Amino acid sequence: MKIARIPETRDAVTNWKKRAVADVDENNNIIKTAEYLLGKGIKAKDALHVACAVELHCNYFITTDRKLIKNLSNFEQTEVMNPVDFINVLEGE
Repeated sequence: MKIARIPETRDAVTNWKKRAVADVDENNNIIKTAEYLLGKGIKAKDALHVACAVELHCNYFITTDRKLIKNLSNFEQTEVMNPVDFINVLEGE
């Protein structure tokens, strides 16, 4: 899975990397998880992002994509939710 090499993408990734607290390199676990998610009908970029979250042992994957949230509602490796629900979880802790 390759990201297009256009200036806007490169700039967005550069800005993101300045703010990121974790970075993960591609590995077999990520690829296997992403392929599993692709088989469940998840879009390639979403599958890769979720697979990276799984590899980093994230408890939550935050997104505003309702379809992704619905499609991964029973995904056991990380909980996929919208930002409002995530804040509610944090306030309940």
